Amino acid sequence: MERTEVTARASEDMAGAAPVPDSEAAALPSPDACPPGVSGLLDGMPKQRGPVSVTVPVPAALPVAVAAPEERSRIRPWRLLPTPTGTPFTFGYAAVLALTSLVTEYADPSLVHTLLQGSSTDVAHLVRTPVLVLLASALWIAGGIASPYVLGFLLVMTALERRIGGLRTAGVFLLGHVLATLATELPVGLAVLVGHLPDTSLHRLDYGISFGVAAGTGALAGLLSPWLRWPLLGLYGGMLVQDLLAFTDPMTEWGHLMALAIGVATWPVVRRWAKPPGRPSDQAPDQASA
Repeated sequence: MERTEVTARASEDMAGAAPVPDSEAAALPSPDACPPGVSGLLDGMPKQRGPVSVTVPVPAALPVAVAAPEERSRIRPWRLLPTPTGTPFTFGYAAVLALTSLVTEYADPSLVHTLLQGSSTDVAHLVRTPVLVLLASALWIAGGIASPYVLGFLLVMTALERRIGGLRTAGVFLLGHVLATLATELPVGLAVLVGHLPDTSLHRLDYGISFGVAAGTGALAGLLSPWLRWPLLGLYGGMLVQDLLAFTDPMTEWGHLMALAIGVATWPVVRRWAKPPGRPSDQAPDQASA
């Protein structure tokens, strides 16, 4: 009886309890809800304890090398001279010229004369072996290692090769050397043929690098800024005219002026070769970096 009364009384208490409003039910925390002050829990994942922090890796900024103004404008005098990696053509050619200069300085004079005579681009050799003597004549320095053309060769060819490359620099040098040689020797052959010069002029000793250096100087001037270009042409051209007026070796001096003009005539080509990347092809650079 007592058990029946207790059960009946519990049923009455449960039936008399007031229902919970919807607003209050929504306010009650759910088992999966995040506790106050806790962030980063995932919905629908029960029994998450403690705050969860999510760390997103941030890539470090790449270092950007920015040259200081004083470093960009700093003059590097060692770039005026050839190097094995920077200017291989000029460096290798200078080494060959140094070797042949030692031969002319210390070898037997009769041997030196034979070598120079066999390398001469006189009319007699040009008729028989033109290619051989045109190449061989450029292996010697007229006047030896003390010639001013030695310094001119090093400075001009180095500056030109740094702007247009080794093969193109060799092409400019050979163009001036070959064309100026032919332009001076062919008139000698014609003069001998008509009787204005003796037959000994057919064996005139002619060798050296001066025609190639003159052509390189003319080509380089086209890649310089105007305030360097015109003084260079004026000083070098004036020196050549002065030597021509001295009338010591008029054929050679005429050859120097012709070679300089040949170098100037290559300006459109060398400017395209030295064109910086991204510049339109119809805009040739008027200035090249030193």
